[in-house]
Amino acid sequence: MITKELIIETATKLFMQHGVKTMTIERIVKELRTSKRTIYSHFEDKVTLLSACLDVYNAQVREENEEVIKSSDNVIEAMGHLHQKIVRRSYLINPNFFSDIIHYYPGLLTESYQRNGNYAHKQLIRLAQEGIKDGIFEKDMDVEVVGKTVLNLLKLLKDNEKFPVTEFSKERLTFAIMVPYLRGLCTSKGIELLHIQQELFKVTI
Repeated sequence: MITKELIIETATKLFMQHGVKTMTIERIVKELRTSKRTIYSHFEDKVTLLSACLDVYNAQVREENEEVIKSSDNVIEAMGHLHQKIVRRSYLINPNFFSDIIHYYPGLLTESYQRNGNYAHKQLIRLAQEGIKDGIFEKDMDVEVVGKTVLNLLKLLKDNEKFPVTEFSKERLTFAIMVPYLRGLCTSKGIELLHIQQELFKVTI
């Protein structure tokens, strides 16, 4: 039986493998071995289907992040594991997936992220607050500014136009961008933890 959930799962896989621009409803229908009528009984058009796929994707990422944060012993460890997941996703997803959405469906990514409660920013704020409480980050750190900055640094790590993968490995970018920024936020205790756990910021695929 072709359920709404199966359509979203299949469409998400195809969008992420091939990008959004080239992926048509016809190709999704062919993959599912069903009819257009079945797709359109659940989704008005490609945009509403893509929007549903993004909502499910964001919900999954939010839950994965929560599990990482709960299972980590400190905020440096949590950020290392979160970074690994972010970089691994960037290797598994066709770069055209996000660039196509930004170019051809402006606002769709932001809308889906907002429907999921702006989770990444809120999770980073929590980590920053916990880091201050545990003496890992400096007390006078502006958590709101840091949260937004880290999100933008993570986007920079995935920017294949500015940093082509043929020239800049993810590890090189991490140790040139993310680790120095984190070090600047840390107390002596935090710097020691960062040194001990820096292997977490090395991602092998």
